[in-house]
Amino acid sequence: MSSPPDPVSLERMFTHRLHTLSKLTDRLTQGAYLSDAGIALSEGRCLSAIGSFTPLSVKDLAYRANLDKGQASRAAQSLVDQGLVLKQASATDGRGVVLTLAPAGEAVCERLMGVIGRRNDEIVSCLNAAERAQLDHLLDRLVAHARLAGEGAGDADA
Repeated sequence: MSSPPDPVSLERMFTHRLHTLSKLTDRLTQGAYLSDAGIALSEGRCLSAIGSFTPLSVKDLAYRANLDKGQASRAAQSLVDQGLVLKQASATDGRGVVLTLAPAGEAVCERLMGVIGRRNDEIVSCLNAAERAQLDHLLDRLVAHARLAGEGAGDADA
């Protein structure tokens, strides 16, 4: 008979702590997106991705906004319905669409980018400059490593 797992060990696991940090920061970010830019979190992620990487297909939007394709599609359609994003047929893919910012979306995106900058500063405010630089470097390495592992497993969207 094996002994029960140590409950503290889960709390120390990297993935558990990363998910906890993500959930905690998402709660605060959701409120900031709504109060400062008037937009929901998933829509804000999509709007900022479209504004930063325009033009985007829905598949590319999902990748850039770190959402699954269904979430990205629903958020993009909501943004189109709100008049913030333009959706046009793709010139290269007969079934695909291309998303770009509408003029009203440009103004909201500008406000949103300010919120994103402030939220990022708030999240890392407990770190000194050297720790921020080190964290930035380590996150770049971890993301690159995870992308390579995902590509090796046949998951180009990792």
